Amino acid sequence: MAAKDVKFSRDARERMLHGINILADAVKVTLGPKGRNVVIDKSFGAPRITKDGVTVAKEIELSDKFENMGAQMIREVASKTNDIAGDGTTTATVLAQSIVQEGHKAVAAGMNPMDLKRGIDLAVRDVVSTLIKNATKIKTSEEVAQVGTIAGNGDESVGKMIAEAMQKVGNEGVITVEEAKTAETELEVVEGMQFDRGYLSPYFVTNADKMVADLEDAY
Repeated sequence: MAAKDVKFSRDARERMLHGINILADAVKVTLGPKGRNVVIDKSFGAPRITKDGVTVAKEIELSDKFENMGAQMIREVASKTNDIAGDGTTTATVLAQSIVQEGHKAVAAGMNPMDLKRGIDLAVRDVVSTLIKNATKIKTSEEVAQVGTIAGNGDESVGKMIAEAMQKVGNEGVITVEEAKTAETELEVVEGMQFDRGYLSPYFVTNADKMVADLEDAY
């Protein structure tokens, strides 16, 4: 078994906080409709330019393992926000950084960490309740287009297409985004029910030349 480097108390917290700040500072420049782009170097191919917080977070790996642990905890915040809400990853990262920074100060001043955690839980319930009460519900197609434009890095054509799709399928409809094989962005509406087709695995192919699976007496 490899030897473990063990850190305690303030030293451990400060190292992890440094890693948290490195990741959060890189992510938070993308915040909001006027957020800036981040350029990510790739080991192969051209650099990637993005304004998506969770994409930036997933690309950050630090050489110091204690700093990296802090960074990965904040990355988990962004990933979970993306999985649950699909948006708001940068906001979640900024909030998490601020909570950790203020919590670090409180613990350093002698506050019990468990009391601090319970206080955060109480505050979260109050904040969420207030946000729900003050939230502005999207009602018109123009408002949907505005939100879509922001999500599309300011591209109004993307916002209008999202609004059109929402108008056609309704709030409960399913919208699937796929990468096109052409330079055009298109909207396709499928009426009724659609079943997936084709083989699940290329190992099911019976004709390698045509890449098809011909089944006889399949019953």
